[in-house]
Amino acid sequence: MIKENMGELFSYLFERSKNMEIFTLLETLEDILERSKSVPFTEKTIVDKEEVLEIIKDIRLKLPDELKQAKWIKEERARILDEAQKEADGIVREAENRIISMIDEHEITRKAYEQKAEIIETANEMSREITKGTKDYADGILENLENAIHNINGSINEALRTIEQNRNELK
Repeated sequence: MIKENMGELFSYLFERSKNMEIFTLLETLEDILERSKSVPFTEKTIVDKEEVLEIIKDIRLKLPDELKQAKWIKEERARILDEAQKEADGIVREAENRIISMIDEHEITRKAYEQKAEIIETANEMSREITKGTKDYADGILENLENAIHNINGSINEALRTIEQNRNELK
């Protein structure tokens, strides 16, 4: 069940990442800067202020969707962790119920206690592994999103600095 949910999560995140228009807008901004005419004897360039400002405006409009996606990932992580804990609790309860039903004879009781300990240890180990895997996965997704947002922010700041420099040169 968790593997199915994680598969759905991977599919959803893959589809969302293909549609990230912010990266396209940033690439357009980079293209504008690369295509811009150079000011002689400097590394400065002249860009169409309105065009760059329009792209920055579009990026700002797209950012809330990315932040919503980060919130969704955080909520999905919590849901997966809760589901993993419930599944682990169910496994433990099932193990305890099986053991209680085997208490008829002394030998069965002894074996039941041994099996109970093994089943509980296995269930706890599975729970730890599921929880760790889920946390690692969610952390990886959040780290990738954080890096993407930092990259976007850096590109925007760089574009703004270029715009400011160009404006200062025009004055």
